[in-house]
Amino acid sequence: MSTALFALDDKPLDVLIVGAGLSGIGTAYWLQKKCPTKLYAILEARDTLGGTWDFFRYPGIRSDSDMHTLGYAFKPWRNPRAIADGPSIRQYIEETAHENGITQHIHFGYKVVSAAWSSQEACWQVEAEHRSTGTRHTVRTRFLYMCSGYYSYEEAYRPAFAGEQEFQGQVVLPQFWPKDLDYSGKRIVVVGSGATAVTLVPAMAESAAHVTMLQRSPTYIITLPGQDVIAQGLRRFLPERVAYGITRWKNLTLSMLMYRLARSLPRQTRKRIMKLAADQLGPGHDVHTHFNPRYKPWDQRLCIVPDGDLFEAIRAGRASVVTDEIDHFTANGLRLRSGQELPTDIVVLATGLKIKLLGGIQVTVDGQPLQPNQLMAYKGMMLSDVPNLAIAFGYTNASWTLKTDLTAGYICRLLNYMDRHGHAIAVPRREADVQPEPFLNINSGYVQRAQDILPRQGSRRPWRVHQNYLQDMLTIRFGRINDGVLHFGQKGVMP
Repeated sequence: MSTALFALDDKPLDVLIVGAGLSGIGTAYWLQKKCPTKLYAILEARDTLGGTWDFFRYPGIRSDSDMHTLGYAFKPWRNPRAIADGPSIRQYIEETAHENGITQHIHFGYKVVSAAWSSQEACWQVEAEHRSTGTRHTVRTRFLYMCSGYYSYEEAYRPAFAGEQEFQGQVVLPQFWPKDLDYSGKRIVVVGSGATAVTLVPAMAESAAHVTMLQRSPTYIITLPGQDVIAQGLRRFLPERVAYGITRWKNLTLSMLMYRLARSLPRQTRKRIMKLAADQLGPGHDVHTHFNPRYKPWDQRLCIVPDGDLFEAIRAGRASVVTDEIDHFTANGLRLRSGQELPTDIVVLATGLKIKLLGGIQVTVDGQPLQPNQLMAYKGMMLSDVPNLAIAFGYTNASWTLKTDLTAGYICRLLNYMDRHGHAIAVPRREADVQPEPFLNINSGYVQRAQDILPRQGSRRPWRVHQNYLQDMLTIRFGRINDGVLHFGQKGVMP
């Protein structure tokens, strides 16, 4: 039988945050700062905080954005590495939680399995299972904030290949990296060309006999400095927070300008990226085959390599790139469609993530099951016809935290507005004349595979999911709460 969890005189929580990763801890900070009287708790399915940055443990795990924008606006990033490793990011999140008294609000080991909204009570009833004991607990909350990320922790995208049972070596998934894997002196094939693959290859090449990145098609790969020398210079002459703020806006502005330029001038951008790759690799490398994607820049997210480490590993002969497809596994490696054989001891399948929206929980609204793919995203954070619920979802063309910080600030504004006007329910109502469009404007494989579970965005505001921080800032931070689309009501009556 379920037991009440976190109940205070049978009062529900004001806000329940699901997930204690980068988004969840940031949301808790803003909630404490802007809604200090709200009673909140965080449920985290794992035994530690940090989310992605604690979960992934493969060699070289690092950020794919600079930490001056991926970091929180309220806490300067002090590490000299602007493109930072996973443990450093996890420590940063942990410091934030401890410094702001957030850790005491986290309940570890509780996996949310269902959430049921009752308009009669103007409340969510959330069922959470304790992973170590299997017992279920009930949490009642007026507002539910999902900071559980967008991919499954239990399952990666794992295509099957012919002949795998014949392979005498080891097959590894980055998402479930074996703690005791010794790859020193071994021949490695990393299957994939995304952020995980370009991270793994140079990291493993430091001790492996050789690492081959096997890709079906190339990805745009650009080099950024591992350290931001301007940021370090500013810190020597300015107060830390001022220097951090300037660096943050500098990097944000540059990234937006580069994105606009790439989308406006795709052919010229492609040529420039390929030339930079050729310059770093030197003569004798087939850049046209291995670094010339089929799609336009930013149709998929660009991959960042700090200080050109991938190019350096290839130039030094410790790594190489093969553009081909797997026909089948053999006893000693991989046979490719071209007929080439790749002998290998370990195959790493960096083949992508599996999207899981809302942490995979079962959600009902007044007894009706929620089907996210039939809903529309309101301002990229709430769902049409779903009351008192928000989702933390970041940008595809910039740092994740930029958007989730805006989202947290908006929800705080919304909660305070509801208090001032005596509202118990807030629900965005879908408008009949708004045409549905894909939620994300990129054609990455993991997004295309998830079209049947993702919500839609709309053809105009406030249903449009912008990939532009300045535009979102104006709409989300300064736009009206009562915009005619968001409807408000009292307990017992769905508006």
